[in-house]
Amino acid sequence: MNSRRWKVAGTLGLAALIMGAGLGLAAADTSESSSVGVIQCPSVADRLPAVPAAARVEVDRNLRLLETQLAEANARLASSQGQGGPNFVNNAILGPLASKRTATIDRIAISIGRQAQRPVGLEPLATCSLVVG
Repeated sequence: MNSRRWKVAGTLGLAALIMGAGLGLAAADTSESSSVGVIQCPSVADRLPAVPAAARVEVDRNLRLLETQLAEANARLASSQGQGGPNFVNNAILGPLASKRTATIDRIAISIGRQAQRPVGLEPLATCSLVVG
């Protein structure tokens, strides 16, 4: 029972850390990013079931990869201001980001599924949006 408490506490702590990092990125206000907008993605960590200990390292690595992908997309958004046509952000940034996130989220589900029941319904978490304002 005590081991389960540590697992739950660890999972919640990791989720809080990832949420804080994501919110910090989203709230970062520079003159360039506020005029361009920021890409926001749904949190994955808080939608996962209990992660078995044997899958924890791989799941954590993929959760960090999701944050890296989001940071790279926001950097691309800021550096490409004024490029392309009206669908540039959707075609060049949001579309590829959704594909990368889909693959990463699928790897997370597979990792968990090797040790426990594979989580389902995570696919909508791959889609991100541009928030301007």
